[in-house]
Amino acid sequence: MVRNRGYDYRETVDPRSDGQALLEYLSLRYRHSSDAEWRCRIESRRVLVDGLAASPDQPLRQGQTLEWHRPPWQEPDVPRSFAVLYEDAEILAVAKPRGLPTVPGGSFLDNTLLAVVREYASGAVPVHRLGRWTSGLVLFARTPRARSHLSQAWREQKVEKRYVALASGRPARNRFEVTTPIGTVPYAPLGLLHAASPTGKRSISHVVVAEQREDEFVARVTIETGRPHQIRIHLAAAGHPLVGDPLYGPGGLPRSGTRALPGDPGYSLHARSLIFEHPSTHAEIELVCAAPPSLRVAIP
Repeated sequence: MVRNRGYDYRETVDPRSDGQALLEYLSLRYRHSSDAEWRCRIESRRVLVDGLAASPDQPLRQGQTLEWHRPPWQEPDVPRSFAVLYEDAEILAVAKPRGLPTVPGGSFLDNTLLAVVREYASGAVPVHRLGRWTSGLVLFARTPRARSHLSQAWREQKVEKRYVALASGRPARNRFEVTTPIGTVPYAPLGLLHAASPTGKRSISHVVVAEQREDEFVARVTIETGRPHQIRIHLAAAGHPLVGDPLYGPGGLPRSGTRALPGDPGYSLHARSLIFEHPSTHAEIELVCAAPPSLRVAIP
């Protein structure tokens, strides 16, 4: 078990939260603490709005600054190991195990890939992130130049991202494309959730059936865009939710009656490879992370 040193939060209220009461905002945004715990912190003057103590029902305004300290807490156990797949002076690529969060959030601060990688390479910054229960390749930048170059390549969709997943059903075709837009939809446990939405952002995934197994199949997925939970949403939207996914069902929306969270386990998804331009040499580089045994049989 890891007990961290706590964390000092400082954030700016965005337009979506304008007019929301302070207690409601914190309770919905930071679910690691109950409403009663948040009320106690606010009333004991440990939450500041623009540097001043506030009341639980105080309405927030866009642009205001919130500051508060989260006391040390015991973090859940996670696999804290990783494997180095490639490194040079500019970049570092590692294999993230299933169950290890990429960056801090919720109950995790020191039990993250970012924290353990920085014990190996101080100052390394992840250029992208994987969900906690997604295993595979994560790329880190080791210099400001590399970070800037790779971030721009991601924004301009110049990075080829390939995944492998276990999906349900029997597709009518061995190759298909999913273009369902992804945006936020109302979801009681979180307020809002990324899911299939006609008003969402452009999203494109290319799917190949690598191996059919009874009523499930191993899918190779290449994504042009990088929306949150894109592969889970897109395969579900195509009628083939990931096997064991507790959240996304047919149509790419939350399953009926579920209160699952995006970080809940159950599904098999692996980031297999990245193809991108090296920030220094400008040569094309391909990095590969071997899939876990349950998915590996379909990988040539």
